[in-house]
Amino acid sequence: MTQDPTQPQVEAALVGGGRVLAAGALVDLQAMAPKAERLDHRDLILTPGLCDAHTHLVTYGFTLSQVQLRGVSSVQEVQRRVAERAATTPPGEWIQGDGFLLSEMGLSRYPTAAELDEVSPHHPVALYSRDHHMRWVNSRALELAGIHADTPDPPGGQVVRPPQADGLGSLLENATALVNRVIPQAGDAAYLQAARVASEDLRARGFVSTHTMAFEAPQAARALQALEREEALPLRIWACVPHTELDAIERLGLAGQRGGGLFQLGGVKFFADGALGSRTAWMHAPGFADGSGTGIALDSPEVILEGGRRALALGLVPVTHAIGDRANTEVLNVYDQLRPLADHAGVRLRIEHAQHLRDEDLPRFSGLVASLQPTHMPADAALIRELMPHREALSFASRSLMQRGAILAFGSDAPVMPPSAQDNFAASVTRQGDSGGQIAPAEALTPEEVLWAHTRGPAIAAGWEDEGVIRPGSRAAFTLWDRLGGESTALVL
Repeated sequence: MTQDPTQPQVEAALVGGGRVLAAGALVDLQAMAPKAERLDHRDLILTPGLCDAHTHLVTYGFTLSQVQLRGVSSVQEVQRRVAERAATTPPGEWIQGDGFLLSEMGLSRYPTAAELDEVSPHHPVALYSRDHHMRWVNSRALELAGIHADTPDPPGGQVVRPPQADGLGSLLENATALVNRVIPQAGDAAYLQAARVASEDLRARGFVSTHTMAFEAPQAARALQALEREEALPLRIWACVPHTELDAIERLGLAGQRGGGLFQLGGVKFFADGALGSRTAWMHAPGFADGSGTGIALDSPEVILEGGRRALALGLVPVTHAIGDRANTEVLNVYDQLRPLADHAGVRLRIEHAQHLRDEDLPRFSGLVASLQPTHMPADAALIRELMPHREALSFASRSLMQRGAILAFGSDAPVMPPSAQDNFAASVTRQGDSGGQIAPAEALTPEEVLWAHTRGPAIAAGWEDEGVIRPGSRAAFTLWDRLGGESTALVL
């Protein structure tokens, strides 16, 4: 399966010098190169190599050694895992972890520092929710960060203050920075190791490339570049920088470095809102059905417009996180103004997640990149039904977006979810929620459509003409399958 519409399926590909030289009938290619080594994968399906179009790659590498909280079903289970780590961690050292969901723990409230203090009074503890838009911390961490009941909320963030006196412990959105800034920073060697581990992990899962989405320290990009210099980078990488780094990008002359290497700086990242699980997605009124509000707006439309213009002038792609329906509307309003500049620069504007939409906004996605993570849908299904039943029909609206002319690019948002193409195939094809039932079954895709969104779609989004397709001149980077959506292995020649 080639993803080349002029020749969708072939028997064989001829490869040399890391490039596809020809694709077609086996007998024809053997006649062209009679001495070529033959790799026979007759029982497998060969496709263009997979791309995970949304990761936080080096952060994912760090989380592989932290407390794993994915799937925990109670506060008690979190306490047990933190206690186990505390037992082997010297007093005073930080304990970090991620992966919990309030809904999976059966909570209708935010957790407190006191609950972590019970099992780890001698270590500062900081745990990220699965979406990384909330931190749950203990009293020692609050003390080190100087957070108390009268600490003002930072712009775009909230220190949760429940009625009970000992209720502090949950930090939303930009308030997480109050703790993050006092956690000892990892050194260059640790960043290099995290970059290496994460890249090798993706490669082992069948991926040949990824788009890494900022929300990381500058050392992350430097570590990936160091791996490339060592010729030890196993993935092709399209990287974003935070919009707050635009001054440095201009000053250092790093913009638009498309280049021919494996690492490319390509995008500038903005955040229009938070996330569903933390109740910080930005919603149109009346907001969440449980009365908890309309979420949190982060980077304002004015900031995205001004920063987007600067990014495009530098040859970089504006990339904006938007989950709630209001966030998507506001970003589309900005992108309507940026389209002429993007067309002139030869790039496609991009929205990350595009998770909950209004019908009237769908046509406005034509020509844009819609970077979705269907793997989030099964766990979010119960929350969608509870918090936004009026938007269920256009939650993770893959088919509607595709039909309106959006370029689909699928990813995982690792470490929010494991980088698993198989999970995206299952969620996209079945639309099954973890709690039973389907979410918007009319939005289901075929396996072939999911494959496109994991191969050619991300390549178009990154401006890679030689990726995500098997044709003369393309990169010799493939994925082998026992069946589409099944077991996969990367093959780079």
